[in-house]
Amino acid sequence: MLLAGDIGGTKTHLGVFSPYGDPREPLHAATLPSGRCPDPETMIREFLEEAQLPVTAVCLGVAGPVREGAANITNLPWQLNVGRLRDVLGTPSVRIVNDVEAMAWAIPALGPADLEVLSPGEPAERGTLALIAPGTGLGEAFLTWNGFEYRVHPSEGGHVDFAPAGEQQAALLTGLQAQLDHVGYETVCSGQGLRRLYEFLRDGCNGREPAWLTEALSEADDPNPVIVAGALERGNGLCRRTLDLFAAILAAEAGNLALKVMADGGVYLGGGIPRRILPVLRAPAFLAAFRRKGRMAGTVARIPVTVIVYERAALLGAVLCGLASFP
Repeated sequence: MLLAGDIGGTKTHLGVFSPYGDPREPLHAATLPSGRCPDPETMIREFLEEAQLPVTAVCLGVAGPVREGAANITNLPWQLNVGRLRDVLGTPSVRIVNDVEAMAWAIPALGPADLEVLSPGEPAERGTLALIAPGTGLGEAFLTWNGFEYRVHPSEGGHVDFAPAGEQQAALLTGLQAQLDHVGYETVCSGQGLRRLYEFLRDGCNGREPAWLTEALSEADDPNPVIVAGALERGNGLCRRTLDLFAAILAAEAGNLALKVMADGGVYLGGGIPRRILPVLRAPAFLAAFRRKGRMAGTVARIPVTVIVYERAALLGAVLCGLASFP
């Protein structure tokens, strides 16, 4: 029995899976608010006490970089450590991976219903696959074929320097450099980045914020759903320009990643934001920005671009990673 989890700063998805069953169908599962327990071990122990199933292995995808079997969770004062989990849970087989690395494990197992194809391209058979996932931060990973199966490689590429395209993005960079020590793609292409883009367009580009939007933003714990709804449901121009700018930056970095790992098998967009802004990503401007790579434009144009719409991709990946790690 495998305990798999997707531990985020806000919510945690846990499930117990049989190696002989469907990796999407847990024998017992729960979605829990991450902050309700003082530490992750307490939350997992309480979940297992309720499940009453004999777990023998654990694989967790976590929101944060993993170093030597340990991780700090983004937006929570939590630390996970393989050794401590082994001791507390009494389970010798424990693995912790970054949540985007876990999501990458799921890609070979995803089917047509799990995906929204933006460009079919001309994929190379068993070609390298790339994943870019804007969420709380900007995660990146890639997969290479080793002759038998795909192997997942984690990356911190989301922290590379932001390279603006055009005068508007150059002004954005200049403004952020006056506030921050470093401006990477994660700074402008993530949940926190979406808020920054909105404020840049509102304050620096004479954007008009109507009273209903001001009120909604002031009452919201997270402004991003308000901005997305303002653009896609209420047709607000300021919110729509924010999503268009976000999509242009995401497209540029997705194209950068495609070239850096030569992802001739395809580029996948994961995380919560891409599947929520699909109407913006379907617009021709997104693929145009993805392919704007000078003499490499033709090469990039042949690379398929796909959005992962399956919401539990990170949990599915944690299951597949765990089953592969502890056969």
